[in-house]
Amino acid sequence: MTTQTPIEERFASALHAAARAWRQALDRRLRHLGISQAGWLAVTVTAKSKNPQSQTELADKLGVEAATMVAMIDRLVKAQLVIREPSKTDRRVKYVALTEAGNRLYTNVRVEAEAFRREVLANVDRTRLVAATELLEELLKVVEAQR
Repeated sequence: MTTQTPIEERFASALHAAARAWRQALDRRLRHLGISQAGWLAVTVTAKSKNPQSQTELADKLGVEAATMVAMIDRLVKAQLVIREPSKTDRRVKYVALTEAGNRLYTNVRVEAEAFRREVLANVDRTRLVAATELLEELLKVVEAQR
């Protein structure tokens, strides 16, 4: 006798696997830019932020420990993609800002990511894409409200 996996479990598994596969495929696509997945994610989050992000805020947005973020930022500083700017009000806080080279990298990442999205989603029915997107956005709100 076989038991069916509950839809909630299938959904969670598919969500996790799809997100991981998406990041890995995009990472392969961006490899020629000479930066790791963690690096281009940090550059992208920094570029998209309306206000400068502290190292702690970046770590939270990327879902990594603060020590991991410090090491990543050290590598990005060494690669001249970001700079650390001290807070004017709290000397313990360092904000991360993109350099010109970081902005150029972000432009390249954005162009490649847009092409990747178009290719992967080209044959997906628009109505289903909208419904899936709205569902994921709704779930994100629910999960974030539980923090």
